[in-house]
Parts: sequence; structure tokens; C-alpha cells
Amino acid sequence: MKKLYSMAVAIMMLAGATAAHAGGEGVYFASPANGSSVGHKVKVVMGVVGMKVHHAGKVIKNTGHFHLIVDGAYVPKGQVVPKDATHMHFGKGQTETTITLPSGPHTLTLQFADGHHVSYGKVMSRTIHVTVR
Repeated sequence: MKKLYSMAVAIMMLAGATAAHAGGEGVYFASPANGSSVGHKVKVVMGVVGMKVHHAGKVIKNTGHFHLIVDGAYVPKGQVVPKDATHMHFGKGQTETTITLPSGPHTLTLQFADGHHVSYGKVMSRTIHVTVR
């Protein structure tokens, strides 16, 4: 059963990456799915195509780390991703987290940025919609 679950997760991640970024590079949500209804605690699994995840601190070509923006839009290319309650930084190279959201509709925006938190812009962002029940 565990092996079957692992295979299903891998297929969903591949399908998400392929569907979201047929053009080559970008970020995607392996979980949750766009349009899904979720509980207050939401497990977010993040992925990237065309670049590698690396911790913050040093700018290395074709690498970066994730930022999760709750109920906000992507950060334009070249701008530093703010550090506040809306913009969560995953500068240690994390690819998953669990967040707590209040009931109602929400947007989750995934933003990839370089080692100095400078945004790669819209091409390296993805926004989904979830509803907390």
C-alpha cells in the first residue's frame, strides 16, 4: 500500500509539472490541487522544473528557493521578496510545509527567487485557489 501511495504521489507531481510548465521551467504545487477544498491545516508540497533548489545566502546560477505568498500575487522579476506575514520564506531549501488558514477562499502563490531573495518573476511563480472548509 505504501509503495502504491508513493507511485501515486510521483505521478501527480509529474503531471503537475508537465501541465503547469510545458514550456520548460517554472514552479508548481504538487499539493494541494488547484480548486481543492482543504482543512484548516494545509500541507503544501512545492516543486520546480528547470532549476535546482538551493538554500539562501549565495547566488548560484539556475538555483533558488521557494516563497509562499498567501492571498497575494507574484513578485515582479528583480524585486526582493518581502519578509512579512503574507510572504513565507523557505531559505533553507525546504520543499514542503504545513500552514494554517482560516475558513473561506484563499490564493496560494509559489514564488521562486535567487539566493538573495530576488524574484525570478512571473515565469517562476504559480497561483492556485483553495477553499478552507
